[in-house]
Amino acid sequence: MPTPDTSTKDSAAAVRVLTLSTVAFTLLFAVWLMLGVLAVPIKTEFALTKIQFSWLTAVAILSGSLWRLPFGLWADRVGGRVAMTTITLLTAVPCLMMSYAHSFTQLIVYALFFGIAGNSFSSGVAWNSAWFSAEHQGVALGTFGAGNVGASVTKLIGPALIALMPAAGLLGGVIPGGWRFVPVLYTVLLLIMALVLWTASPTPDRKPGAGRSLSDMVKPLAEARVWRFGLYYVVVFGAYVALSVWLPNYYTAVYKLALGKAAMLTALFIFPASLLRPVGGWLSDRYGARVVTFAVFVIMTLVALLLSVLRPETVGLYGFFVLVELLGIGMGIGKASVYKYVPSYYPRDVGSVGGIVGTLGGLGGFVLPLGFGYMESLTGRPESCFWLVAAVTLASLAALFVAVGRIKGRERAAGTGSEQTHSAV
Repeated sequence: MPTPDTSTKDSAAAVRVLTLSTVAFTLLFAVWLMLGVLAVPIKTEFALTKIQFSWLTAVAILSGSLWRLPFGLWADRVGGRVAMTTITLLTAVPCLMMSYAHSFTQLIVYALFFGIAGNSFSSGVAWNSAWFSAEHQGVALGTFGAGNVGASVTKLIGPALIALMPAAGLLGGVIPGGWRFVPVLYTVLLLIMALVLWTASPTPDRKPGAGRSLSDMVKPLAEARVWRFGLYYVVVFGAYVALSVWLPNYYTAVYKLALGKAAMLTALFIFPASLLRPVGGWLSDRYGARVVTFAVFVIMTLVALLLSVLRPETVGLYGFFVLVELLGIGMGIGKASVYKYVPSYYPRDVGSVGGIVGTLGGLGGFVLPLGFGYMESLTGRPESCFWLVAAVTLASLAALFVAVGRIKGRERAAGTGSEQTHSAV
């Protein structure tokens, strides 16, 4: 685990921040994307259309994306301890209410509110960046970001809990059964996590944004480079979130798999797409974010194009699984390399820059599932979801290629070296 080059006391406190934030983020991410599995039995119970299903799986992602910038700024001002604890507590109430929803409208409203869990990412990034030195931030943020593996938790335990819990629930129905039990379980875990965060986090916390004006903190957002980083994050994070919630339904509808097996295969996509973030952080610390991100985009573009042109019956279940795993590997490494840009180039503005990059990536995770649903409804082609993944990946690769070319052109004119290119893209 990375440690900062400070005193032993500060080093231990930084490791504690990283550990607590990663555990909390893993749980919050599990809650944020729990509809990836739960929406399948919900779809049956409520007789949802394909479009309604798309909106249900997407609305929590929207909520977990829109507020990343203000939560990132807030974490810089008040410290990650306050921000992460507050998000954990705020998520618990609508998570519990989800268990007692009895209409599509209620499902949408509760999903919108428990989606606040997704905003924990920008708060955690700001918190860890405040405690780790620049040379260790790639690995530290990659380790924290590995909490994305929380998306697999419901995939692993959800089908078993749904099958084991009686439909009538426990204690005369006070504790609901079936899919409704899972949000109840998460609510209990969220309350415990909030208590642990508040009591075990180091104090006094570090608050790099304390005393700074809001206009000063958001000034970097006027730079085009920041928004380009956001586009990159749509590919490595937005598409990852979209596929995490879409694949269980894809496997059940296209390959006729049982929910348990479909959820397991989706979890196997999530593992590399999450657990390889520390590797991506290490590679970015060693070789630079630009080199790693460029390699990731090239590989992901080739894979996405294959998934776009091959019909499901042609590629087969095994071939489809392998190609999706390659996408997941690229996403896992790329999520770390893209975020390595943020503290490297904006060390005083991780909350604002990281917040807007995370917001754009999260919005990609909201828009893409909707696009998947509408595209399939229009074309009747289930693989059409990968047309969109290929399109955004190609767009990001082109943006990176053009940006590097322009910087190199300016360097040749000025007679400067490649180090400037590295820090400018």
